[in-house]
Parts: sequence; C-alpha cells; structure tokens
Amino acid sequence: MLNRRHFLAGSAGLAATAALSLPAAAVQRPPAGIETAHLRGAINAAESGIAPGALDDQSKAFAKLLRKAETSDAPIFLPPGTYVVSNITLPRRLRLTGVPGATRILYGGDGHLLLAEHGDHIELSGLVLDGANRWIGEYAHGLVDLRRISHLVVDDCQILGSGSNGLALEGVSGRIERTTISGAGESGIYSVEAGRLSIAGNSVTDCANGGILVHRWQAADDFTMVTNNRVERIAARRGGTGPYGNGINAFRADHVMIANNSIVDCAFSAIRANSSGDIQIANNTCVRSGETAIYAEFAFEGAVIGGNVVNGAANGISVVNYNEGGRMAIVSGNIVRNLVTAGPYPADPPGFGVGITVEADTTVTGNVVEEAPLYGIKIGWGPYMRNVSATSNVIRNSHTGIAVSVVEGCGPAVIADNVVEAAPAGAVVGFRWSEAVTGDMAETGSGYGHLTVERNHVS
Repeated sequence: MLNRRHFLAGSAGLAATAALSLPAAAVQRPPAGIETAHLRGAINAAESGIAPGALDDQSKAFAKLLRKAETSDAPIFLPPGTYVVSNITLPRRLRLTGVPGATRILYGGDGHLLLAEHGDHIELSGLVLDGANRWIGEYAHGLVDLRRISHLVVDDCQILGSGSNGLALEGVSGRIERTTISGAGESGIYSVEAGRLSIAGNSVTDCANGGILVHRWQAADDFTMVTNNRVERIAARRGGTGPYGNGINAFRADHVMIANNSIVDCAFSAIRANSSGDIQIANNTCVRSGETAIYAEFAFEGAVIGGNVVNGAANGISVVNYNEGGRMAIVSGNIVRNLVTAGPYPADPPGFGVGITVEADTTVTGNVVEEAPLYGIKIGWGPYMRNVSATSNVIRNSHTGIAVSVVEGCGPAVIADNVVEAAPAGAVVGFRWSEAVTGDMAETGSGYGHLTVERNHVS
C-alpha cells in the first residue's frame, strides 16, 4: 500500500544508490580547510598568498586581495592569526570578516592602518585591529579612518592601541556595534558630519582625551543614536576646561539620542552636549565624573534629560548658557548624589557642588538630589533666568536646598511642592549672583513679583 512515508523513504534510497554508483571523479568535495569559506561564498585569504603569522609585512598582498574582492564584489575571510600591514586603502565595496578575537591585523607603523574615502559599502566584522601604540601620520585621523561612506558596518571587532583616534569617521552612515575600543591616544570613536549613524553596544575604555564624540563643522541635523555603550576611564591629557575628557560628547549635532549608556570615571563630563539642539539624554548611569556629569550648554534649543543616575561628580546636571541662546529643557526623574567641591580646575563662582542647574524655559520635576555640598538646585545666574518651574523634587543634605536668582531683569519662576530636608543654609534662598540676599523664602514667601514660592515642605 503506497503512502507518503513509503514514497519518501523509497526516493531517498534511490538517491543514495545513484550517488554510490557515480565514479569517484564525479563526486566534488572542496579541499579541507576552505570548505567553510567556499560555502559562504567568501574569498579565503590563504588562497591569495596571505599567511597568518608571517614575519614579513604583507601589505602588498593584502592590497591585491582587496582589489580582487572589489572586482567580484565577494566577501573576504581572514583565518585566525596575525597579519602585519600598513597603508591599506580600502575599496569602495568591501566585506572583510575574521574570527572574533583570533584574526589580528597588526599595524606595521608606516603611516596608517586602514583608510577609505568615498565608499559605497564597507563591512568589518570579527577583526582585531591593533595599532600597537605606534605613530600614525598626521594626515590620518585614526587607526581606522573612514570618510564619506554611504553604508558602514563595524561589528564584533576590537580596535586597540591607536596612537590617534581609534575609529575616525567623517560623513559616514551605518552602524558600529558590539565593538571594543581601548587605549586610543585621542578618542575612541570620533564621528563628524554623520548621517543617521548608530553607535550601539560598544565598549570604549582607557582613552587619552575622549570616549565617543559626535561632532559637526556647523550646527545641523545629525540624528546619531548612541545607545547601550560602556564608556570607562576617559582622561583629558590635553587639559582645558571641557573640550577633552568627556565620555560622550555631542557638538553642534542636533537630534542626537544618548540613552542607556554606562559611563564611569571620566576626567570631565560623562555626557556633554555643546550647542546641540533637540537632544535626548535618557536613562544613563554616570559614576565618578571629574566635573559636571551631564551638560547641555551654549547655543542649544531643546534638551530632554530624564531617568539618569549621577553618583559622584563636581556638579550633577547643568542646563545653562541662556546668555548664549541655551534654552528649553525638561529635567525630570533623575537621581543626583554624592557631589564634591573639588574639580579639575579652579571653579568660577559660585563653585562646584551643585546638584541641578537650569536657566531658561525649563521644567525641573520629580528629581532626587542628595549630598550636594553647595546647592541642591540652582535656578538662574544673575539676570539670566526665564520661565522656570521647579516642582515635586526631593532635596536632602544640601547646604542650600534651592538657590534662585533675584537679580533685576529675571523672568518668572515657580518653586512649589518640593521636599527639602537638612538644608542648613535654607530651603529656598534668593541670590544676587553668588551672594545670598534673602532669608528662607520657603518660610517667609518670596516678596518678588517674578517669583512664586509655595507649598514646599521643609524639615
């Protein structure tokens, strides 16, 4: 009786019998060791005379291999081992893959390692790119220097020991994911003039002057997303008062999202946004920042700073420079604690040790500030204050709970429904610049037409 099971079993038996009856020459098998590469459709570097562990510099053979791959638009597979090369210019189209943690491209020290300009699609995956802390020519912006690439993928790589930036990008779209960048002489990732770039799930550590930088030459839309990264131990060997030593830095880049990152031990800011409008800084953990942990400063319009944890910094969160056009923000749901009065340079007045600072067109709500040695929340600076609402915040163990400007020319502010505990210099105090000029307005009321102080709970 014929049914489906009997039919399939019989067909399989006939196929096996036919295969056994073929002559040996008719049964094609790929040579041992390259079966995987052939099955994936990749060019195996070993077939092109490139041998891992060779003592000689293999730059010429490597460049020839890249040209071959571009002609056929085929991916390249690099077997495990170390390949010493220098001055490699990548073709417009490239897919270069290795074995993660085992395929090492070692910079030979003669100018640059990998450079590309005007590329269509470049993909680097499973590679260790090792700069060996060697000199990089001034014309190259990083160990891996990629310019004007329509679609870039850097995935599951390690970029180590660059004498300059680890990964330098200019005019690049695409994604950098699951990559470790460590020991860069400048910044881990430096991106300028990006087009909808994603920087996600990477580890950037032990860099001399910056972690992840998202910059533009002129203020414009950028739309880079910096999410789920670990940034740790970022120094500021070039010194200064803020351009260097930041974990994540946006400069003139509008519509950038910085979210869900862990940022630890940065010489200056964990996150610093300078002249970057409509920026979101959300749900980041910022630990032991040397200066202000989270900054939105200078000519920005629009900043949402919410759900962040700041533990240890000279200042917690600063949304400032109304005098330069900085305005319009929401600061909500953050925890800021364990601040100090010492920073990386002598502080300008009023000094370090402020939990949250805001100036114009801003709401500050639902935050918890604890252990701010100067002010828990500071509102305005001299006449630079307008349209601020500070409500439903909890402030504990701060010298002054809320410091608010009462200088002539200030705009309106509302301070209401906050809980202030253990503020020996007063829960809500009016200041002229750095000088306290009122008693505790939480008890006496404001007495200023621009200022509403009500329903605050003090203990």
